Amino acid sequence: MIAHLVTGIGELVTNHPGCGDGPLGLLPDAALVVEDGRVAWVGPASAAPAADARTDVGGRAVLPGFVDSHTHLVFAGERSAEFEARMSGVPYDGGGIASTVAATRDAGEDALRARLATLMAELRAQGTTTVEIKSGYGLSVADEERSLRLAREVTEETTFLGAHVVPPEYRGRTDDYVALVTGPMLTACAPHARWIDVFCEPASPHAFDGDASRAVLEAGRGAGLGLRVHGNQLAPGPGVRLAVELGAASVDHCTFLTDADIDALAGSDTVATLLPGVEFSTRQPYPDARRLLDAGVTVALATDCNPGTCFSSSMPLCIALAVREMRMTPAEAVRAATAGAAAALRRTDVGHLGVGARADLTVLNAPSHRHLAYRPGVPMVHRPFEE
Repeated sequence: MIAHLVTGIGELVTNHPGCGDGPLGLLPDAALVVEDGRVAWVGPASAAPAADARTDVGGRAVLPGFVDSHTHLVFAGERSAEFEARMSGVPYDGGGIASTVAATRDAGEDALRARLATLMAELRAQGTTTVEIKSGYGLSVADEERSLRLAREVTEETTFLGAHVVPPEYRGRTDDYVALVTGPMLTACAPHARWIDVFCEPASPHAFDGDASRAVLEAGRGAGLGLRVHGNQLAPGPGVRLAVELGAASVDHCTFLTDADIDALAGSDTVATLLPGVEFSTRQPYPDARRLLDAGVTVALATDCNPGTCFSSSMPLCIALAVREMRMTPAEAVRAATAGAAAALRRTDVGHLGVGARADLTVLNAPSHRHLAYRPGVPMVHRPFEE
């Protein structure tokens, strides 16, 4: 087993308070040792042990790889005209998803795989090392199964989102579509998925109310899948409290929250996953991250990369938006994009750089994690381990 010493780290974000200062566990002038893909030692560079190989990162900051816990990367087509319309004042209600469904159904498997590979390369080039991918642009048994099968080729964090919206052929027959999702579609998709999700949004004519969402989630749990929820994006609704009641790992969006929603999240281990790229792309209000954090809720950041409401694969952009628009400190935003998002996936092996963690390192062309928000839009990731 080869021991690889990474040294010359100007600032190491461990996300272990016991390893260093503050909630990020910051350690200056640091080093770490990697063995067999795991962190084997962390500490001051002056105390680093001998190793078989050595990389000096020249005073750069090192942090855990970003964990993008909410994406929709299997799709065809694009919706730039819809984006332009929203910038001109057309409100978002979820209806544009149907155009992506049509394009995705028409696309060949090789084309979908090629698009997925391109987006995965974008994510990794910007420091993301763990990614969740949802289905939801097939909305038929065969197309949802195909989407999840392709997603499983690139990640173990796959989510069945057959209940994204009601497809056009089931318009006016939501109960029939829910029966399809919880029956034959779930049977076909569960072998390729770790999670099930639902767009619980009674304010949208295209999504699902609380009763339908409960039926979808309970069926998924019965099939052995973990639970996730799209909730409270367009208006106050039952999504957050349903997620907490059923023990979902995460409820995502959380734009419109009541005091009862905040209290429910604070008393649970359900993570509030915030998606600031969506608000940037839809002109909706940003979630109140400060209110959630002050209540003790675990917060994650993710991109929601998709062709309609946030066609960005950039976790650094989401960090900058969270600091600028949602009143998070740079440290809070970085933690939400790493340890918080790992919690949203119920993962203990990623999102931190303690001993035993996966050695997913993001190296910045900067001396501090603060530069992720301080220098928005600038390529920040250094690739010292690329062949």
